[in-house]
Amino acid sequence: MTAFSRRQACLALAASLAALASPAAFASDASAFPSKPVTIMTAFAPGSGPDAVLRLVADKLSRDWSQRVLVENRPGGGGFIAIEAARRAAPDGYTLLQLDSEHLGALPHLYKSRNFVTLDHFDPVAILFRTPFFIAVPTDSELKTVGDLVAKARANPGKLSYGSWAVGSPGHLGGEQLQSLTGVKMEHVPYREVSQLYTNLSTGDLDWAYGTLPSTQSVYQTGKIRYIAIAAPERHPQQPDVPTVAEAGGPQGVYVNSFVSLVAPKGVPADIAARINASVAKAVADPEIQARYKTFAFETLNWSPEDIRKQAQVKYDQYGELVTKAGISLE
Repeated sequence: MTAFSRRQACLALAASLAALASPAAFASDASAFPSKPVTIMTAFAPGSGPDAVLRLVADKLSRDWSQRVLVENRPGGGGFIAIEAARRAAPDGYTLLQLDSEHLGALPHLYKSRNFVTLDHFDPVAILFRTPFFIAVPTDSELKTVGDLVAKARANPGKLSYGSWAVGSPGHLGGEQLQSLTGVKMEHVPYREVSQLYTNLSTGDLDWAYGTLPSTQSVYQTGKIRYIAIAAPERHPQQPDVPTVAEAGGPQGVYVNSFVSLVAPKGVPADIAARINASVAKAVADPEIQARYKTFAFETLNWSPEDIRKQAQVKYDQYGELVTKAGISLE
């Protein structure tokens, strides 16, 4: 072989390797997907609400696709353990990752030195659900409305306490949002365990806290806490007598919620993403999963991958402003 021929062969080999390394190399006929087991990693712990729903969805997908759909729990590290494990996978749709909107929108601001923007590395493929948050107070609290809460906070700067299940959680950042919109200052008390948070709320060790219906139900059903508002634009069908924050004398625009979605390593072929999206939507619509959603007070959403990205950007912008203003960091 001449030197020229060898050079041509090397160039051809390099071009082939480059093609294999490119996202286009993973393009395939969506009708043939999946042709092998699919793994869904999750940043949530076993037994949590998101985990329980994911396992139901995975079972439905397995039957629909006639392939095993495996769930791997990778909790911890603020979500980075699961994120790093999934990020190294090929962008072919066979490795997915379950994250919430805080992993997508808040994490980049809370860990600024990592210079990691989640959706620079992942593509949204399917929405699972959204959950709203209520403002809860001890049953014997003098706070009857959000107007009462704001007035007391204004009269006692930095003394009214609210709890959350972690620094940077929706419960924490939702409190920062309420403070930002009203100009009051309150004390944030983070907890490591959700159960301890609401136990302390029920005994009056905290003045108030955000909570979802399932996370607060065990204490609520004992009659030790009550809801004074939902941080949403509309009332919830399971608690129709609980007003919105604005209806309860608070400011407009206090919307505290979290949505959970599936993402894939960036570069997943569009036809594969569309196939996954349609299959997940079909699974979520199943009566068995809808019944489970009601027990968790989860909201079904009809979002495309682009809708997920747009809503994640809204969260990213909102959380960035709150984190910066409050000087919050997890580093």
